[in-house]
Amino acid sequence: MKQENLRSVELERSGVGRFVVRNARGGKMPLGTGEDDAFTPVELLLAAIGGCTGIDVDLVTSRRSEPARFVIRVTGEKIKDESGVNRMQDLEVEFDVAFPEGPQGDKAREALPRIMQQSHDRLCTVTRTVEHGTPVAMRRTE
Repeated sequence: MKQENLRSVELERSGVGRFVVRNARGGKMPLGTGEDDAFTPVELLLAAIGGCTGIDVDLVTSRRSEPARFVIRVTGEKIKDESGVNRMQDLEVEFDVAFPEGPQGDKAREALPRIMQQSHDRLCTVTRTVEHGTPVAMRRTE
């Protein structure tokens, strides 16, 4: 793997069922089981899907017009399937975006469906990875 392509985070236990997630740039956030306000791993998955495509959409549309409203809702159903395996299904990303009236807003509105589709089909690494079904290897360091 090329070093410039490597992405990573580190999780350090901070209590029972609680971790602090850190990135290489020094950012950190709490992670937990959902018993408090810390994000759960599933919520972070949903946030990653929405954030990845949201950034793509924002970068293209905001070049044309600053949005008056830009909200993304990501939903899915957590299930235990017939094999007893926990997973998410029916994932959906909903954009609630409005641009001001006028030619610049018209350009942004016109670009919106195209960039949403491009993000889904090829740009958003998170969505492409989830839909592709990339295997996850587990190993232990000693």
